[in-house]
Amino acid sequence: MSDSNTTDFPNPSTFILLGIPGLEADHIWISISFCIMYTIAILGNFTILFIVKRKPSLHGPMYYFLCMLAVTDLVLPTSILPKMLSIFWFNSREIDFSACLTQLYFIHCFFMTESGIFVAMAFDRYMAICHPLRHSTILTNPVVAKIGLAVMLRGGIVVLPYLLLARQWPYCRTNIIPHTHCEHMAVVKLACANTHVSSYYGLFVVFCVTGLDVIFISMSYIQIFRAIFSLPTKDVQLKTFGTCGSHLCAISAFYIPRLFSSLKSRFGQNMPLHFHILSANVYLLVPPMLNPIIYGMRTKEIRGRILQLIAQKGTKIFS
Repeated sequence: MSDSNTTDFPNPSTFILLGIPGLEADHIWISISFCIMYTIAILGNFTILFIVKRKPSLHGPMYYFLCMLAVTDLVLPTSILPKMLSIFWFNSREIDFSACLTQLYFIHCFFMTESGIFVAMAFDRYMAICHPLRHSTILTNPVVAKIGLAVMLRGGIVVLPYLLLARQWPYCRTNIIPHTHCEHMAVVKLACANTHVSSYYGLFVVFCVTGLDVIFISMSYIQIFRAIFSLPTKDVQLKTFGTCGSHLCAISAFYIPRLFSSLKSRFGQNMPLHFHILSANVYLLVPPMLNPIIYGMRTKEIRGRILQLIAQKGTKIFS
């Protein structure tokens, strides 16, 4: 397909992903760092799933939500890394139009799903700390399953207009996407029509949907902190706060890079293009890598089980 800016192709058969323009000489080194992050994410999240499945004492709401988070953290980086590596290693830059839109949908759908899971986890912590006697009666296994299904459906439905709008635009400027993957705004900017509705809807999702998630999480933790500070001794306060520390770290690692990247893609026109692209990859690769580390190190039951497995392996090796 022609790369000309004047060629008219309202229904392109393929797009061309450039990777990270301006850093082509560093693609191999960048790919190595991305592979390391992806490997840690895969091993860490599979470890979380394995431990929760094998240990019956972890079969509770907190760990079910953690498993949902782990599954989401497996899908998010997997939706972008294989194609990214084919660009960096084999210069295979073409991506089918339908595959591009599918990738776009998966990225944003599972991002919204992960945001909803964090809300559910915050609610679980709120019930466990502020209403411990009602926690097990309200958050039963069927309720947890329904919450998980609702979170997944919400992500799929909220992101569906991204896909439908991107599919209807005429693409007559170019089929070249200066990015490593089919990010929503990177695709929409190629359209030769008035795409304000896509941009406005994207802002609506960021501020109203994701923003509401942040508000709900904040409200939960305001109540949690009130309950913690009303506890009788500092030792009890610190111990209770420690159960929330991992969740707060994971929330910060998830929302801050995403908000920065979203605002920058719309209002940071003076920033270098490679900085835009690197930050967009960071928010898809870093949280899935950090989440199992954060929860594994700060959750006593998971940390204990990991150390137990390591000790068993070591005993077998040296026996």
